[in-house]
Amino acid sequence: MYTILKRYGIDYFIIALGLMVLLAYWFPLFGTSKAWYAPANVSVYGVAFIFFFYGLKLSPQQLKSGLSNIRLHIVVQLSTFVLFPLIAFLLKPILSPINQPLWEGIFFMAAIPSTVSSSVVMVGIAKGNIPGAIFNASISSMLGLVITPLLVGLVLSSSNNAGMADIHSIIIKLLWQVVVPVIAGIILHPYWGKWVSKHLQTLKYFDQLIILLIVFTSFSESFESGVFAQTSLLLLVLLSIGLILLLGTVYGLIEWICRFLNFNREDTITTIFCGSKKSLVHGMVFSKILFPVNAAVGMMILPLMLYHAIQLVVISMIAQRKSKEVE
Repeated sequence: MYTILKRYGIDYFIIALGLMVLLAYWFPLFGTSKAWYAPANVSVYGVAFIFFFYGLKLSPQQLKSGLSNIRLHIVVQLSTFVLFPLIAFLLKPILSPINQPLWEGIFFMAAIPSTVSSSVVMVGIAKGNIPGAIFNASISSMLGLVITPLLVGLVLSSSNNAGMADIHSIIIKLLWQVVVPVIAGIILHPYWGKWVSKHLQTLKYFDQLIILLIVFTSFSESFESGVFAQTSLLLLVLLSIGLILLLGTVYGLIEWICRFLNFNREDTITTIFCGSKKSLVHGMVFSKILFPVNAAVGMMILPLMLYHAIQLVVISMIAQRKSKEVE
């Protein structure tokens, strides 16, 4: 059976992704913050180690090349904060008359910055431009603190300082979980860089394990919070199909732009993965700030929660396939 599935591009990792979703559905408490062993913390520490190992892989020449790639950085940020919101805005005439809060939720999702950890992890699995991914995913989070409220203001104007502490915590988390481990790895590259090069396959399995933990905890939180139970099954199915099409549209447009600009394989992977993903963490914080008394806030964050789950599964599958292209 496994051999037959593998012919269609379905390997052990994709099967494991589906198993994580089922486990989260059957045992959601095991993947939430209520669990005594706090699996979310395990994934947080795991992501920090991943970035530390990425730092160990980076030679000064690779770092300089990755950070000086201005075209890559511009395309990623424009994809995140211009292309994605523009597509969502064009959906207004279709969705707004049917369900205004739902369209606002899709636009809100489109205005959120790119996720840091999973974007870089998947770029690493697909063997893309890791320095460029780290830079763009991190800078996207910082730019989002300003750009996201401005974009959402086009739809719903509301301001509140209640969530500023959460924004500060995001910045601190970004520093400790991403920046500090990467810098530590770069400093230790002359000493441990060769060791990392010898164990790339083992580190790939470690990356995949962390992705599985992120999927499990994300779906567990969703099932436990009842976000899927509060909405009709038909709406969930239609919304999921729509978000898959949205992801495919953004993915295809970014890939076309990369071909038009003659990006190499590594830069194309980084641009697509970082430019098409959205951060659930940032979205939850911004929802508290921008919609503090909105009765429809549940509907407005539903597209983001669904898209977050879809992007993890779909991009993980794509990353796995692209990894095999260079093996």
